[in-house]
Amino acid sequence: MPELKWLKSSYSEASGNACVEVAGNGHFVVVRDSKDVERPWAKVGHEAWRQFTGALAQSSH
Repeated sequence: MPELKWLKSSYSEASGNACVEVAGNGHFVVVRDSKDVERPWAKVGHEAWRQFTGALAQSSH
């Protein structure tokens, strides 16, 4: 697998390293725990990720 560029929310900076990080490679999105990056990742398809983040955005209103 090519090197992934991991991203995390700017809101996580205040709490240290207690967040999730996400990366994509064109085929899927992977999610990992920033406190333990060696643990297995969760891998989801782009459509599932879009639906998940859309639901999160809707629940915040």
